[in-house]
Amino acid sequence: MKRVYELSVSAEFCAAHRLNGYAGECRRTHGHNWGVTVFVRCSELDGIGMGLDFREIKGLVREALSGLDHACLNDLPPFTTENPTAENIARHLYDELSRLLAGRAEGRARVARVRVAETPGAEVCYWEEP
Repeated sequence: MKRVYELSVSAEFCAAHRLNGYAGECRRTHGHNWGVTVFVRCSELDGIGMGLDFREIKGLVREALSGLDHACLNDLPPFTTENPTAENIARHLYDELSRLLAGRAEGRARVARVRVAETPGAEVCYWEEP
C-alpha cells in the first residue's frame, strides 16, 4: 500500500475583477476577499519526518499571490484574455504553484489541488489527473 500525505495551507488576497460577457451585476468591477487553500501531496518524508515544511509551502503561496493582491485581475495576464472567474483563478494558481514547487521540492511533492473561495460558501477546486 502506498502512503500518501496531503498537506494544506490557506491564505487570502484582496482583488477586484469583472466578468466580461456576464449578464448579471458581476459584469461591473467589484472586489472580493478571496480565500485560497493549496493542497500539496507527497508520498515520502524527509529525514525528520516531514513531507514538506509548512513554512516553505506558505512562502510559495505568498509568492504566487503577491502579484494578484490589491490588483484588478482583468489587468493581469492571463486574465487580459480570459475572465478572472474563480475557476480560472484556481487553475492559474495551480499552474503557478506547480512551477514554483517543481524547483524546490526535488520531486518529493506536487500540488494536488487548489481551492479558491470567492465568498464564504462559494468555492471551486481545481486539480489535474495523471
